[in-house]
This record gives sequence, C-alpha cells and structure tokens, in this order.
Amino acid sequence: MATRSTIALEYADGTIGQIYCHWDGYLDHNGLILDINYTDPFKVRELLDRGDMSSLDTSVSGCDFYSNRGDYVPQRMYKDFSEYVRQAQFEEYDYILRQVDGEPVWFVRSYATYDDFIPLEKAFLAEKEYTE
Repeated sequence: MATRSTIALEYADGTIGQIYCHWDGYLDHNGLILDINYTDPFKVRELLDRGDMSSLDTSVSGCDFYSNRGDYVPQRMYKDFSEYVRQAQFEEYDYILRQVDGEPVWFVRSYATYDDFIPLEKAFLAEKEYTE
C-alpha cells in the first residue's frame, strides 16, 4: 500500500511549486531523504522540474518520475504560501522547503501534525518520542 506525499518548494519570488510522490512518503523514508539530500533549493527545483513521481531517491537521477514512462505531469504552481495552503494537493505527508532567516528549512504536514506545517526536525523528534 502506498504512503502518498507531496514535495513543494517556495521559490525566491514567493511562488510555490509542488509535485506528487506515490510511494514511501512517511518521515523515515521521504522525510529523511529530503532532509539529508535535498537541502539545496536548486536541487529541489530539479525534482519539481521533472514533475510527479512514483518514488524518491537520494539523487534526482535515481528517482522514478512519471516522465521516465512518457507520462509527464508538471509541477502545480501557487502564487504564494496562503494560496498553497488553501488549494494545494494534499496527501498523507506534505513536505515544503522554505527559507527561514535565509536558511532552507523543510516543513511537513500530516495527520500527526494536526494538519499544521511544522519543521521536519520537530516532526522527527515527535515521532521518536511517540515510538519510544
């Protein structure tokens, strides 16, 4: 069974781009891969430019994009964060890379965060406390 997720990036002009990822969206997989391998906004943009995907990998070239099969689904665009929150495609886990004080920070929204976006690091700590 799939654990669906979305991956989004807040661009420098405030617009948001978002793609869908079908498999392994939970924190210990996609969350960890994003946190370790995709902290550079330009690398995240490479993901989004390839469109929706089946699975995320530690490198862009290792990801299984729908476009690899000829089924390109482009990133969805939102004019700002408030429009994104109101109109975006939301799944079981939703990740977004945003700038906080000039530094890229991953945020996640899921059932466990009561539908609020919280820093990914905080979500990792909360999940660890829950499973111990």
